[in-house]
Amino acid sequence: MRFMRSRHGIKAMIDPIEARVLAQCAAELLELLGASEEESDDPLAALVGLPPGDVATPEDPALARLFPDAYGDDPAAATDFRRYTEADLRAGKRAAASAALVQLQPLLEGGGRLLLDRDEADLWLSWLNDIRLVLGTRLEVTEELDEDDVDPDDPRAHALAVYGWLGWLQESLLTCLDPRPTS
Repeated sequence: MRFMRSRHGIKAMIDPIEARVLAQCAAELLELLGASEEESDDPLAALVGLPPGDVATPEDPALARLFPDAYGDDPAAATDFRRYTEADLRAGKRAAASAALVQLQPLLEGGGRLLLDRDEADLWLSWLNDIRLVLGTRLEVTEELDEDDVDPDDPRAHALAVYGWLGWLQESLLTCLDPRPTS
C-alpha cells in the first residue's frame, strides 16, 4: 500500500490484510479514547460542553501522550486548560479514527482502492499520528531504537514492524499533499 496523488484525490490500493491491520488499529484507538464524556450537572457547563468535575492528566501513559499537559510547570493552569480543551480534542480524535474505520470496512474482505479528498487525508494523517503515538508509548520507542536491529524473537517485533509501517504510510500520505492555502 502506498498513497499516490491522482486527479481525483489521493488514492491507495489496499490489500485485505493491510485493511484489517489498519481497521484493528483504528478500533483499538477508539477503544482507548473511550465513549463520549458524560454531561455536567451544571447547565452552563453542559451548554458549552465542559466535562463535570476536575480534569486530571490521564494515568494511562498512552493517553497522557495523546493529551499532554499544556503547562508542565503549573498544574492548576494545566488542569484548567485541559477542562476547556480535552473533550473537543478527544472528539476530534474519535471522529478521525471513526471515519477511517468506515472507509476501511468495504476493503476488509477483498481489498481495493481507497480514495481520499484533502479533508479525509487530513483525518487520516491525524489518526495515523495518534495510533503511532500510542504504539510508540506502549513499546517505549526512543530515538535510539533501530527497528532493523530488533531480534525477530523479541515479543515487540511484530508491533514494532506495524509501528514502522504506519510511519512509512503516514509519510507516503504526507508527500501527496500540497500545503493548505493560508487566509
